[in-house]
Amino acid sequence: MMATQPARATLASSGANAKSHLEGLDIAVVVVYFIGIISVGIWSSFRASQGSVGGYFLAGRSMTWFPIGASLMASNAGSGLFIGLAGSGAAGGIAVGGFEWNASWVLVALGWIFVPVYIAAGVVTMPEYLRKRFGGQRIRIYMSVLSLIFYILTKISTDLFSGALFIRVSLGWNLYLSTVVLIAVTALYTITGGLTAVMYTDVPQTIIILTGAFALTIMAFAKVGWYEGLVEQYGKAVPNITVPNTTCHLPRSDAFHMFRDPVTGDLPWPGLLFGLTVLATWAWCTDQVMVQKSLAAKNMSHAKGGSVLGGYLKILPMFFIVWPGMISRSLFPDEVGCVDPVECTRICGSSAGCSNIAYPKLVMELMPAGWRGLMIAVLMAALMSSLTSIFNSSSTLFTMDIWQRMRPYASEGELMVVGRVFILVMTVLSILWIPIIQSSNSGKLFDYVQSITSYLAPPITALFIMAIFWKRVNEQGAFWGLMVGLAVGVVRMVMEFVYGTPSCGQEDTRPALLKDVHYLYFALILLGVSALVITVISLCTPPIEDEHLVRLTWWTRHSKEPRVELDDPWAKAHEEIQDESNSRDPSESPSQEEPPATSSCWKRAAMWLCGLSGQAEAGLSVEEKQALERKLTNIEEEPLWRNVCIFNALILLTVNAVLWAVFA
Repeated sequence: MMATQPARATLASSGANAKSHLEGLDIAVVVVYFIGIISVGIWSSFRASQGSVGGYFLAGRSMTWFPIGASLMASNAGSGLFIGLAGSGAAGGIAVGGFEWNASWVLVALGWIFVPVYIAAGVVTMPEYLRKRFGGQRIRIYMSVLSLIFYILTKISTDLFSGALFIRVSLGWNLYLSTVVLIAVTALYTITGGLTAVMYTDVPQTIIILTGAFALTIMAFAKVGWYEGLVEQYGKAVPNITVPNTTCHLPRSDAFHMFRDPVTGDLPWPGLLFGLTVLATWAWCTDQVMVQKSLAAKNMSHAKGGSVLGGYLKILPMFFIVWPGMISRSLFPDEVGCVDPVECTRICGSSAGCSNIAYPKLVMELMPAGWRGLMIAVLMAALMSSLTSIFNSSSTLFTMDIWQRMRPYASEGELMVVGRVFILVMTVLSILWIPIIQSSNSGKLFDYVQSITSYLAPPITALFIMAIFWKRVNEQGAFWGLMVGLAVGVVRMVMEFVYGTPSCGQEDTRPALLKDVHYLYFALILLGVSALVITVISLCTPPIEDEHLVRLTWWTRHSKEPRVELDDPWAKAHEEIQDESNSRDPSESPSQEEPPATSSCWKRAAMWLCGLSGQAEAGLSVEEKQALERKLTNIEEEPLWRNVCIFNALILLTVNAVLWAVFA
């Protein structure tokens, strides 16, 4: 077995070796990748309808099934997924792949249950749906702020840290310089093109991710002796230096089983099936980053087709991320499988373990020139795809749910500028977050993200499910259900970080709530508590009249009756400014005129970046606007394509169920 080396020496040698082994072909692949992706982003920026809120934030609702499905996959397959999922596979086996396979079922629910209600409601953001469903503003504001906190603390931090870790191990680049460059390029085409740029660049990046990852998988399996060799060698992947009188250095005996003991398993099977579904429903069906892709579909059939394609793609990470992580431990047990805190600190700088280096270690050790450059591009693609989606969705949430509350009379041009400026703010916050990420316990990064989700997401899942299926839920029940759920989740989260997780050889002195209640079980408990509070308070307070629920629930999604909006001073302010705009003489209306030819180049470029550079679009009459609204909220489907989507969804779920059965 390979001997371990001091962390600094290892990282230095890794960077040195990477630099010395990087040939012209590797560099050329990376350069071509950047040129290609930026070109696609700029092309889609010109193609996009930048000058309107619907065009910028929802890609003009013109997307087809393929870019929707590719974008769902690419946005979720950030560098955190490659680093974290491969690391968890190296440490515990294939069960973590259940996080990916579970998504296929939830994506079908997204396309067939959630998206029809969202589109029929005519909403742009998820907090906006809750505002229409319950009235008032406190739930909408709470959801928007909580989502932005989620993005900064989990999604952005995970992707940035994982991307920086890969670059540091594989290339030896300066951590801050490489991360800042990636964020800057990502923000550039997100700002200029909105969701259209995000989704069109996700298509080639998804192809790059799949091509590079599968190439590495084939090389890794060939090296280890294919599946039989992996089963044999993984069971023997024990580091030379261990902690006396412990077994934490031994690979799990159930490493090749999805279903594990419901009490002692690291991922108990009831939690994997049911608790994980709670988290997945929040992530795929109520989170702005993912739902926004489906809301951009040109019609319901394309939204469903995108969900089915995304479900097929989510089956693949088990094979090209989890298994390569296990192969990495089999080939490099001393580095990837280290358990001694002192040795782990010397190898990778983390006393909790070095499983996070499994994927980059495999890339740099196995891949030849050219392919190594492709894999560098793959991880960059994963990082940038995830960040573009987060930046755009954060911009949408802030602009539509927070800024419009502060500025109810804001013009559409102002909203476009604010949306782009907020992306810059998120970029700055991301860069400032780098030192915090760098000092975090990288060995617990994946668990950190899952824990945050388990403690904060279940109340949101409960609320959306009940809001869609049970018309009796009202604003009071919804709000206090969220508040009680938040309080319970925060208590568990604080306890988790106060007590921490004992390392190998340490006695577990944590309270029973922490050591005996798995976080997936806690997610189920928190879901039940939140649902109970929502139910009790809703039944004890007046219901919402049916006239306010038209096209806002599953049962009323096809209704043609006019909806009476719940009283909302903010909405009234928007209606007043809209009526004033409609009654104004078009010749007197301020327009986004094309900058005169005498304007300086920098001014015209700045106007283009803000979506204000072209001729003003012709104003629509009241009848035209009503016709456009009916088109955008139409969820009717042609029978042929509806049946095609159903048939493909059934095939997807059958394949998924067979895979669960084979590896259970």
